[in-house]
Amino acid sequence: MSSRDPRVDAYIERSAEFAHPILEHLRAIVHAACPDVEENIKWGFPHFGYKGAMMCSMAAFKHHCSFGFWNYKNIAGKEPEEGAGSFGKITSVKDLPGKKELTGYIRKAMALNDAGIKKERPKTAPKPPPKTPDDLAVQLKKNASARKTYDAFSPSCQREYVEWINDAKTDATRAKRVATTIEWLAEGKQRNWKYMT
Repeated sequence: MSSRDPRVDAYIERSAEFAHPILEHLRAIVHAACPDVEENIKWGFPHFGYKGAMMCSMAAFKHHCSFGFWNYKNIAGKEPEEGAGSFGKITSVKDLPGKKELTGYIRKAMALNDAGIKKERPKTAPKPPPKTPDDLAVQLKKNASARKTYDAFSPSCQREYVEWINDAKTDATRAKRVATTIEWLAEGKQRNWKYMT
């Protein structure tokens, strides 16, 4: 049996007045079509899951709402409208497909989740390792421990340090960032180690 997440209630309540009936309507249809729906807040807006996998989500903005299925292409056989969920910018309940059509989409999404079919992700080539700035390379040669940590990091972890150094606005700030980088690398720390739990 589905349960309603109080965070979704709060999200709807603090949305613009025009959005309340739209969000309530969508939520009611999802719950009616999928009794085992799992409500959650992800990335700041309501999501509906089924059997541990994403199914659909809704969001409210200043002048419109959006509603979208994570696997819309496999559900509807076409790409979603650009810019706002699967159905474009929604300003009233009338902008949505009818209850029967939405229920059909939800049931197709459930069937895809039952079958373990996930949304196709576009294939992108991995970014190449970053070019180590000359001033950092000089300091890495002087500190074997820092160099060992840096070399063991993935390209994305290396890139975090390189971009931080390259984003410095002054030579003094850059020199300080290089020195801090060497210190943290010698301690085995990633660039954003303070925020890791």
